[in-house]
Amino acid sequence: MKVSFYTFGCRLNQAETAILQQSFERAGFEVVDFRDPADVVVVNTCTVTENGDADARKLVNRIVRRNRRARIALIGCQAQVQRDRLLEMPGVKWVVGNAKKMDLPDIIRHSSGEKPEVIVPAIPKGSFTIDVPGIDRQHTRANLKIQDGCDFFCSFCEIPFARGRARSRDFQDLVREAQELAKAGHQEIVLTGINLGTYRDGTRTIVDVIEALENVPGLRRIRISSIEPTTIPDAILDKMARGGKLCRHLHVPLQSGTDEILRRMNRNYTVEEFTAFVRKAAERVPDVCLGTDIIVGFPGETEAHFWQTTELVKELPFAYFHVFSYSEREHSKSRGLEGKVPPEVIERRSKILRELSARKRRTYYERFVGRTVTVLFEQKKNGYWTGLTDTYVRVKVQSDLDLANRFCEVYLEKVEEQAVVGVLR
Repeated sequence: MKVSFYTFGCRLNQAETAILQQSFERAGFEVVDFRDPADVVVVNTCTVTENGDADARKLVNRIVRRNRRARIALIGCQAQVQRDRLLEMPGVKWVVGNAKKMDLPDIIRHSSGEKPEVIVPAIPKGSFTIDVPGIDRQHTRANLKIQDGCDFFCSFCEIPFARGRARSRDFQDLVREAQELAKAGHQEIVLTGINLGTYRDGTRTIVDVIEALENVPGLRRIRISSIEPTTIPDAILDKMARGGKLCRHLHVPLQSGTDEILRRMNRNYTVEEFTAFVRKAAERVPDVCLGTDIIVGFPGETEAHFWQTTELVKELPFAYFHVFSYSEREHSKSRGLEGKVPPEVIERRSKILRELSARKRRTYYERFVGRTVTVLFEQKKNGYWTGLTDTYVRVKVQSDLDLANRFCEVYLEKVEEQAVVGVLR
C-alpha cells in the first residue's frame, strides 16, 4: 500500500512524522509524496489553536475531493481531545491518539478499514524509548524527540490534556538515535519536546543530553527548540558562550509583558524575572539570537496591557517573535475568564506586533553585514541556495555548486527581505 503524510504544528510533530515514515517503510508500505495518490493518508494533527482545528477539516475535505478512495488516519493532539468530532469527517477511517499513534503501521496493517476505528487510550506516565530513528529525507536538519508532555498547566493551553504529563526519553536511547541520525547524514539536530527544559532521566538533565551529543561523530550542530525561560540552566548559556556545537539560539516564550496577564495565564515568572534572564543571555552569549512567543487578546488584556507588552519586546534584545491570536480551547481554564477581546482588536494588535518583529529581525540581520559566517545550506529556491547560521540567520547565495547539506563560509553583503545575501568564500 502507498501512504503519504501531512504534518500540522510543532517540531515535535515533525519529529514524530519522520519516525512514522521510517516505521511504515519497515512495515512494507511505500511512502509517497503528499501530492501523489495514496491508499492511506496520515494527518498528524495539532490542537494548540482554533485555526489548527479548522485547517485539519479543510485538509480532509481537500484529500477526499482529490482521491475519494483514500483512507485517512487522523492522529496526534487533535485526535486525543476531539476524537468523536473527527469521526464525522469524510474519509476518516482511523482516529489514533498520542499514546498509540506510533503503532499506526501495525494498526492499519491489521485493520479491514471498512469501519472507522477510534484508538485513544490514556497516555502512560514514565520514561519512554523510540525504536526507529527519525531520519528526515525532506530536510537537512533532523528533529530529535527527547521529552513529551507538560506539568505547567498554563491557563490558555490544553497540551497537558492532549500530550499528557511531563515525561522524558531514556538517555541511552536518545543518544543511540542521535548517532543513527548523524550516520544517515544529518549534521544538525534540533532537540524537541513539549517542555524541553524539564528533561530528567535519573540525575541526567538537558545539559547532560547536550554534552553527550557533542561527542557524536559527524554531528556538527545542536540546536534547542522552544524552551521555557524558567527551565534554562546557566550551563547552557556557558556552553553557547564558549562556542562549539551548541547553536547560539534560544526561543523563550514570553506570552505577555504584564504581570497581571501573566498571572491570569498561570505563567510562573514575572516580567522582571523574564527581563533579567533575557538580558543575561544577551550579555553572556555573543550575537545570540533570541526569539519569543506573544499571545494577543488573552481575556482581560486591555489596550494598556498591550502597549506595555509592545514596549517591552521593543526594548528587549529580541531578534524576532511569533505572534499568536488568543484561541479558546475546550479543556483550557481560560475559557471561563471574563474580559473577552473582540476579534478585530486582536487583529489590529497582532499586525502591530508582526510589523515590529519584522523590523527587529532586519536590525538583527544587519549586524552581520560585512562579516564572514558559517552556513549550513538546505535547498535551492528561486535561483538561490539558502541555509542558516548557528545564530538562526537565514542566508542566501547564488552558486552553480550543489550546496545541499554542506557547511560553507559566506561573506554577507546586504539584507534583503527575510534573508541576508552573501557570496561564498
